[in-house]
Amino acid sequence: MKKVTSKDGTIISFDQSGTGPAIILVVGAFNDNTTGIPLARSLEQHFTVFNYDRRGRGESGDAESYAIEREIEDLDALIAQAGGSAFVFGYSSGAILTLRAAAHGLNISQLALYDPPPSGAKAGELAPQLTDLITAGHRGDAVELFQTEAVGIPAAVVAQMRNAPFRPGLEKMAHTLVYESIILQPLPTGLIASFRIPTLVIDGEESHELLRQSARSLADALPKGQHLTLKGQGHNIVPEILAPVLEDFFLTEKK
Repeated sequence: MKKVTSKDGTIISFDQSGTGPAIILVVGAFNDNTTGIPLARSLEQHFTVFNYDRRGRGESGDAESYAIEREIEDLDALIAQAGGSAFVFGYSSGAILTLRAAAHGLNISQLALYDPPPSGAKAGELAPQLTDLITAGHRGDAVELFQTEAVGIPAAVVAQMRNAPFRPGLEKMAHTLVYESIILQPLPTGLIASFRIPTLVIDGEESHELLRQSARSLADALPKGQHLTLKGQGHNIVPEILAPVLEDFFLTEKK
């Protein structure tokens, strides 16, 4: 992976592939750059794709304390690496991070968001509990708290996943769930109304109703928002369905 240094000195690792206008993939909770690899492969015929590990995950570094501003600076460093301007795709809680980044003034020309969760809901209240669990070394409990209270997975299903082969990977990045909870705290007053970037808000027809409601409400509130539902799709990214939608929006949308 390639490396770029964020403003606070943290090293951010990323893969770069393809040719064409730059697009940066920003993933959500429980995700690292491996989540974006299949989508990157589907987009790289038309875009130069930057698929990165957010801080605290994969091969990227971290800092002793967290602030949303540091993640915004990470994305800004990637935009500079991409030539100073980029399209951005945000997935799940990564969609809310990109909204915050764009409102902060980053040079994002167009934005596409998939299944953005509601900000200011239960997920945004979990940071203190998650911090206590991580500090005490109870990473598995932190994972399960986020799964049940933020994602809404039934407790019985969460219990069944305890021995799943992917569980160690979730526990390894459990500290970043604190970051997700902070990101999902209420957005600043006026942020949405002041937004002037063309934005496509996408939801999956089979996604949780809260995510679908959030997507519709956000698209309606954004001055340059559009809404699209992917029929037959859930919360997981299916590149062969999503990539053509992103290509159409980013390559044909009139500024």
